[in-house]
Amino acid sequence: MKANAWHSQAQAAPAASPWATHAERGSMMMLRLMSWISLRLGRRVSRGVLYGIAAYFFVFAPQARRHARDYLRRVLGRPAKPIDRFRQIFTFASTIHDRVYLLNGRFELFDISVDGEALVRADRPNGGGALLIGAHLGSFEATRALGQRRAGLEIAMAMYADNARKINAALIAISPRLKADIIELGHMSAMLEIRARLAAGSFVGMLGDRTPGGEPVEQVMFLGAPASFPLGPLRAAAMLRCPVFFMAGFYLGGNRYHIVFEPIADFSTTGADVGTHAISAAVRQYAAVVERNCRLYPYNWFNFLDFWQAQPAGVPRVSGAE
Repeated sequence: MKANAWHSQAQAAPAASPWATHAERGSMMMLRLMSWISLRLGRRVSRGVLYGIAAYFFVFAPQARRHARDYLRRVLGRPAKPIDRFRQIFTFASTIHDRVYLLNGRFELFDISVDGEALVRADRPNGGGALLIGAHLGSFEATRALGQRRAGLEIAMAMYADNARKINAALIAISPRLKADIIELGHMSAMLEIRARLAAGSFVGMLGDRTPGGEPVEQVMFLGAPASFPLGPLRAAAMLRCPVFFMAGFYLGGNRYHIVFEPIADFSTTGADVGTHAISAAVRQYAAVVERNCRLYPYNWFNFLDFWQAQPAGVPRVSGAE
């Protein structure tokens, strides 16, 4: 059994989350082909291919279509129309396509606005960095691009080993020169590396809306129904005694992105014995920020599985007060 960096006590591993076992569509060959077309034909021409890709998934991905329809009904407050479902898929395809350019440093192709940057850059009493928690909402690469363009805002991504290997493979497919700044979770050294990065004043990003299975979750009302959010990222922030911000890069259409930073919690001035109530409150605040941004940018939600499903048996669960 692998050591879990967020737990002080070993727990029996329950069934893995469906997100961890779900097979990804697509292939490295297709990604390399799309990268080649994009970089040689240009963004305007290669975007034409996206309509065919989006149409394919719109027709031939019934399970994702069903779950997307459920999400859109919740966030829009009405039954989702076919144009709504296609727009969500096309938004997702656009962010994947633009990743090719952002990772190759073609920032001049995009119009990127930012809200909340001053918050994460503000001086902190201990002089350390901050944890930036995102979701499967918008484009992380747009946020990473901002860090590459502006000194002092570089972001290292923390993720579990399987996802880290997939990301590295995808980066190599896009550009063999790229080297991802990724911290692999799932072992004790990850916490030490994150602590060192934060102590040096750096930013570490992670996603906080999914769990690979086996860690405690908080049940929170989300878009009208209970959903499970992992406690791990906020528990880690409490252990590391650092501030936490939500981050996301929302695709607005065309070549426009809007990057958002919002405060979630600040554990930098707390003691080492932060209670579970404070961590649960931070998780609920994170879920509230995600929900608000879902309503503002509804087509940027890229969880195409059942987000409101029952948690696998054996996963510790906390019911937070609403």
